Amino acid sequence: MSSELSLPIRTYNAFMAAEGLSSKLRDVTRSSVIAGLSIARNPVAQQNWLRFPYYHHVFDDERAGFARQIRYFKNIADVISIDDAVALLESDAPIDGRHICITFDDGFKNWIENAVPILVEEKAVAAFFVAAGYIDTDLKDDHEKLLAFYDDGRRLMEFLSWEDCRTMIDAGMTIGSHSVDHVHLMDLSDAEAEDELRRSKELIEKNTGAPCNHFCCPFGRAGIDYDPARHPEMTRQVGYKSFLTGHRGDNPMGTSPFDIKRDHFLANWGNYQLRYFLGTS
Repeated sequence: MSSELSLPIRTYNAFMAAEGLSSKLRDVTRSSVIAGLSIARNPVAQQNWLRFPYYHHVFDDERAGFARQIRYFKNIADVISIDDAVALLESDAPIDGRHICITFDDGFKNWIENAVPILVEEKAVAAFFVAAGYIDTDLKDDHEKLLAFYDDGRRLMEFLSWEDCRTMIDAGMTIGSHSVDHVHLMDLSDAEAEDELRRSKELIEKNTGAPCNHFCCPFGRAGIDYDPARHPEMTRQVGYKSFLTGHRGDNPMGTSPFDIKRDHFLANWGNYQLRYFLGTS
């Protein structure tokens, strides 16, 4: 086993080392374009909205950027819990004010090491969606499973323990489901998909002692990763109160809690990138 695959990734630079040159160049070009376009964007120009930023990780070299972003969110909107966000969508009343519900996908250890302390310090909350079958995995005993989490097989990530999840709940955070095995629901039969939904909910509730009311679809693309005609309703039938997707955008009055749009962010992005994706031209 090579030494680079025996230790978990601690920095974003190490995480990106697995990416090809073309991907890195594309990101640089995209960032430059967004920098120019963001000048005409203004998140506070529109008075009433609900947005769901989402992250996968806050690595050691992303702490400062994440703290800056949380302060930016607090400056332009009220940062609310996912329970409060879903209540806004379920209400017949218009959305009053600007609201942000921060979410995370997958279940990485760096959440409790880097993200949660910053959220607590900034008096902010977030919902963390875990792939329940990866919680309490061991870097040595589950090495092959962990390497296979990413298709390239070159990135070893450490996941939370159930004790970590309970600590996060005690700190005011929410633990939601991201399935058991981080699956594409579209690849499963109805019975298999329902089993993923039900088992992940049961595992989280059994091991945290807290209700698991919210589901975030792995990968999250309608028609590719989930069937919008089947899986959100299946999620409701299992007992969840929401279904979060990977599609960008606002969630205006009338949005179903089972079709929540989210905006993917990286913790070291500049404020201009946040302004571009949250703002209106």
